[in-house]
Order: sequence, then structure tokens, then C-alpha cells
Amino acid sequence: MSPRIPPRYANLAFAFLMSLLMAAIMSGIITAVNRGVDAGYLMAWARSFAVAWPIAFPLVLVLAPRVRTLVTHLTT
Repeated sequence: MSPRIPPRYANLAFAFLMSLLMAAIMSGIITAVNRGVDAGYLMAWARSFAVAWPIAFPLVLVLAPRVRTLVTHLTT
């Protein structure tokens, strides 16, 4: 059986995973657009991700509940 995260940590787990994925994808795309995909691409991507993710994580923690509320108001 796989280890489970207690439900009280669901918002934290969501923010962690969402920010991780979004920062990785967006930093990868923006790095490719700005400098191309060459021999130094992975190192440049890693540096960009290292800057982006610590910013994205607290932003998702703060903004996700507000966005959920906004979506609820827009859809009901």
C-alpha cells in the first residue's frame, strides 16, 4: 500500500504539485523561446526553474482559494 497524505494537507499538496508542474513547464518553454534548445539548455532551464518555483509555490497557496471563490461566483 502506498503512503497517503492526510486530508488536512490537501491544499498544501495541491499547491506543491501545481506550482512544481507549472514552474517546470513554463520555465522550460520560456527558456526554449528565449535562448533556443542547445547544449546549455538543461542547465539554463534548471536555473530558471530554481528562480520560478520558490515564487510560484507561495503564490499558488495564496491565490488558489481566491480563484476557487471567483470560479464559484462565475459558474453559479
